[in-house]
Amino acid sequence: MKPVTTSSHAPPKIGAEETRTLRNYIGGGWQSASGPEVLEDRDPVSGQVAALVPLSGETEVDAAVRTAREAQPAWREVAPQRRARAIMRLRHELSERREELARLVTDDMGKTFDDALGEVGRGIESVEAACAIPHLLKGENLEGVARGVDVEQIRQPVGVVAAITPFNFPAMIPLWFLPFALACGNGFVLKPSERDPRPAELIFEVIDGIEEIPAGICNLVHGARDAVNALLGHPEVDAVSFVGQASTARYVSERAAATGKRCQALGGAKNSLVVMPDADLEPTVSGIMGSAFGAAGQRCLAGSVAVLVGNQERQDEVRDALVAAASELRVGPGADEGTDVCALVGPDARERLAAALDRAEGGGEGGEILLDGRETDPGPAGTMVGPSIVDGVDRESELAREELFGPLLTLVRVPDLDGALEFVNGSRYGNAGSIFTTSGDAAREYRYGVEAGMIGVNVGVAAPIAWFPFSGWKDSLEGDLHANGRDAVEFYTRKKVITSRWR
Repeated sequence: MKPVTTSSHAPPKIGAEETRTLRNYIGGGWQSASGPEVLEDRDPVSGQVAALVPLSGETEVDAAVRTAREAQPAWREVAPQRRARAIMRLRHELSERREELARLVTDDMGKTFDDALGEVGRGIESVEAACAIPHLLKGENLEGVARGVDVEQIRQPVGVVAAITPFNFPAMIPLWFLPFALACGNGFVLKPSERDPRPAELIFEVIDGIEEIPAGICNLVHGARDAVNALLGHPEVDAVSFVGQASTARYVSERAAATGKRCQALGGAKNSLVVMPDADLEPTVSGIMGSAFGAAGQRCLAGSVAVLVGNQERQDEVRDALVAAASELRVGPGADEGTDVCALVGPDARERLAAALDRAEGGGEGGEILLDGRETDPGPAGTMVGPSIVDGVDRESELAREELFGPLLTLVRVPDLDGALEFVNGSRYGNAGSIFTTSGDAAREYRYGVEAGMIGVNVGVAAPIAWFPFSGWKDSLEGDLHANGRDAVEFYTRKKVITSRWR
């Protein structure tokens, strides 16, 4: 998306409604960005401009961060149980508007309404988990470490947290970070994806109506690279939470380290689904369909490689079942009932996926395209692409190893579970993986030996509930602490150890 310069004095086109420009939420109020440059937030199905996204920069970021910094000391003084009640109120209000928020996710990002409902539900689940903060913040102590000497450990907020979130879960991922950061007593600044920022806007509309959350403690800044760099370089930001592609996660981590910030940066993935010879075929195929092609493959937990284990006859049986099932999936707008594979977020995503298939076809990687999504009508926005399945590629090829973020499933064949683990563990990513089997022994061997942080057994999308961390490994995470669960409390607080002697 190229920046567009607008003027508040320019009249709308004749016969057309003026497209609104989103505003930032700073200090408890909605504010226009100071500069004229904007990006177009386009409907992923029609291609029509739905809103204009301001390209906020240092001025807006500085205002948001300093506002959060000023509000944080008083918010820290609020008792943990009262902060928990504020988060409970947030949970209630989001639940009341769950369908509205889900429809906005569908409109702005493109995923099916059922998928969007699931996303919003998972986000609300994170809010629920943060309501337990009085328990989660408790420290520990040890009496009598020496004569008359006691030691205790307590937790205190880290300060001001900045969250930079991606397009593929525009409601859920902001809600991974916001409730835990606030519940722990921090100030908060969100920079949502510029590609679909309207769900974040609605979340902040909800926050604006909650009197238990004081003005200034929670802020929203729209923008792109300049806003990100301003947050990473701001001396008053103490911690950064990020989700995005691996190269950007590394950049965010390095910039945060250079400026002394705590950082959790969740990066890319290339998740494999291991299909054992004894797997129950029907539920296995169903699980792989949802994993590989749900949300058009635009998930960091999407299974984009199916590792077929066993003899050729069994591998061919699984292959044929996958192709048959994928051929029946309906491609269409996410708002349409019955759609299985939604639009990609933008035409550039379709072009990237088609180019990868072109390279596989003509680059000597040995692959056979069994199902070609490029044959699907791209639609008015150029964002529709059907499921693709490729068999027989080189195991170190782009289709087998690189995150392509679309409805593309690569088949890899191995003789046994040892061969499957060797292939899976050869990836530079370690976000998630699943095994489909009826053997407890195989499942145990897999979960023990696989190098990934989130594991599914007969589950296609191994997404942990919010009371557990979203725990990617290797290049899927920059940092030590993950999102959600106790890791969130660890990340958003600093430990203080007190040694006391009273004579």
